[in-house]
Amino acid sequence: MPDPRLQVACLFLGAILLMSALWIAIVHAAETRFRKGLVEAAVDFMGEDATPAILTGREGDIQYANRAAQTAFSADEASTLAGALKHTVANPGPILYRLESRADLRGSAHEDVVTRAGHLRLSVHRAAADRYIWRIEKSADRPSREADPVPLPMLTVGRGGAVLFMNTAARELVGERARTLDRIFPKMPLRSGQINDITTAQGLMACLVVELEGVAGRREVFLLPGVAPTERQPDGWAFFDELPVPLLKLARSGEVQISNRPARDLLGAETCCGKTLSDLMEGLGRSIPDWLDDAAAGRGGVHSEFLRVRRDDRETFVQVTLNRAMEAGETVLIAVLNDATKLKTLEEQFVQSQKMQAIGQLAGGVAHDFNNLLTAIAGHCDLLLLRHDQGDPDYGDLVQINQNANRAAALVSQLLAYSRKQTLRPEVMDLRDMLSELTHLLNRLVGERVILSLSHDPTLWSIRADKRQLEQVLMNLVVNARDAMPEGGDIRIATENVTLDEPLRRDRAVVAPGRYVRVSVTDEGQGISQDKIQKVFEPFFTTKRTGEGTGLGLSTAYGIVKQTGGFIFVDSHEGKGATFQVLLPAHETVDTPMAQADPAPAPAAKTDGVVLLVEDEAPVRAFASRALQLRGMTVLEADSAESALDLLEDTSLKVDVFVSDVVMPGIAGPSWVLKALEERPETQVVFMSGYAEEAFGEIQSRIPNSTFLPKPFSLTELTETVQHQLAQG
Repeated sequence: MPDPRLQVACLFLGAILLMSALWIAIVHAAETRFRKGLVEAAVDFMGEDATPAILTGREGDIQYANRAAQTAFSADEASTLAGALKHTVANPGPILYRLESRADLRGSAHEDVVTRAGHLRLSVHRAAADRYIWRIEKSADRPSREADPVPLPMLTVGRGGAVLFMNTAARELVGERARTLDRIFPKMPLRSGQINDITTAQGLMACLVVELEGVAGRREVFLLPGVAPTERQPDGWAFFDELPVPLLKLARSGEVQISNRPARDLLGAETCCGKTLSDLMEGLGRSIPDWLDDAAAGRGGVHSEFLRVRRDDRETFVQVTLNRAMEAGETVLIAVLNDATKLKTLEEQFVQSQKMQAIGQLAGGVAHDFNNLLTAIAGHCDLLLLRHDQGDPDYGDLVQINQNANRAAALVSQLLAYSRKQTLRPEVMDLRDMLSELTHLLNRLVGERVILSLSHDPTLWSIRADKRQLEQVLMNLVVNARDAMPEGGDIRIATENVTLDEPLRRDRAVVAPGRYVRVSVTDEGQGISQDKIQKVFEPFFTTKRTGEGTGLGLSTAYGIVKQTGGFIFVDSHEGKGATFQVLLPAHETVDTPMAQADPAPAPAAKTDGVVLLVEDEAPVRAFASRALQLRGMTVLEADSAESALDLLEDTSLKVDVFVSDVVMPGIAGPSWVLKALEERPETQVVFMSGYAEEAFGEIQSRIPNSTFLPKPFSLTELTETVQHQLAQG
């Protein structure tokens, strides 16, 4: 080249190409080493794993398969993962692409896949930019069809006689996995309900065959080998008694033609022949003959229902699955029964717990707003009563308003008790002393025609409970006992010590081992029927006539006992009275009685303190402010926590007591009080709330010099509580 500059450019370009080629060679070598290292790591990591594991590239090409994958899926003979799975999973391509896409986004993914051999779980983890580790295992949370609880040979047959599935017992009987029905039955067509010859590994064998119609054109074929040739007969249904599964053969009308022993045991009947399914079961919600007719005609989907067995000795539920079969050109139904009693019991418990939770949420939510209203109503009524004496014409009306406000408060308290969201004041007590004090009131409640008797264990242990609430429990139980004996009778209250060395399982409860005090209330009344005894503790459930009861007495007792840590049980037979037993944990430290959680406030001489009242409800704030001012206190008002903190920024302002609502918009009561106490640590605190104290008890325990006043409260309760805190300051 004559031009020197062109020569230099060509040399420079050649050098660049040489360096690029060299760099490509280095990168390729590094990638090769990386691929080799990744495969070696996979061999070390997955080689001896009992779960099939496969390493693939982005295109699904198999780069390594461990021994388990080679054995289970012949992965060493396939070039791609889809090829290895094609004999197990129908159309695996979309499933693998879906999992790989998820792994690219999240790093890993898994999916359960239904196969003829059961449920498989495919899991994938992204190992590098374009490498994936796959694991294939039987799904742990789903039963495989291989795990057949009944060792009865069974086939699933599709259109054209193709055998879609054979369980383990069928494969062992035939000796192989047959692909077509004629491989098993040399003489076609097979005769359902009769003896057929089948081909086995040992040759021809006489076998009783039952064919049931499934869905989507499929059929289920059951085989019963070992039937003697002398039993060859047109009607082969005698095999029913030899099967371990409860079965009924039904006519289209529902009449039972044949039943086996497991079915008769489940139904509690010596014989079922001649009876209809309606005679044996109930609870479908529609006509059982209509249901049977739909099943016989093939209308609808899977014909399975939960029914209640008509038997008197115990409550039994069964799941009935209907399958069609042909006999002499007529359609018959095979009913397969499964004992569903435990399942229905669990379902009822779940529904019951959902109902309890819903009622608890309703009570807790309503209580806050309702208690604010009642506080304002009862409080302003107290203010009016201060200005009216008994001779005033309006005095009686004000008393009526006050009494009805208290009744409404008691109703809310009962709902809160049932939902275990009320505030308890536990104290150590002797039940004998409490019952002695309560006897006079109980005698007045039961009236003259009922005799009330008490018996106590002389060495009765102490308990720790809310005395007022426990009195409510006993009064409710005694009043119910009285109402169960309209003609009079005896009510016996007994207390005794109980020691459980092992857990006591009763009804739906498990009582832990330990020491308990048992209180029994027994009557001689009408008793409770067995269908109602499980519902007596439900709110608003009552056997009394309209207007005679709210249905909250026993539900209130239930809530109080459970919140105290105890248990309540009932024993009753119709016409033989009832016994309610309350088990309460014994208090271990009998010699050192504990003080109440919040001592009852006592009047204090000091009434000239400064109170910061923080309440977002204007009617409650107005009543509380006027009530405290009437007692000579100076009241500063704030409608929110933020306003209260703004007032306290004035360091010259002296405040003796914070009186604050707990739940408010914005900053909650405990939160702003904790912040204010940083600068004013000696200030006393009174928290007010329509919610239970336990809702924020843990936070309150960290706040010194604080007490709790539940809503609704009266004028006297408010002023005495604040005066008590002033005296502590």
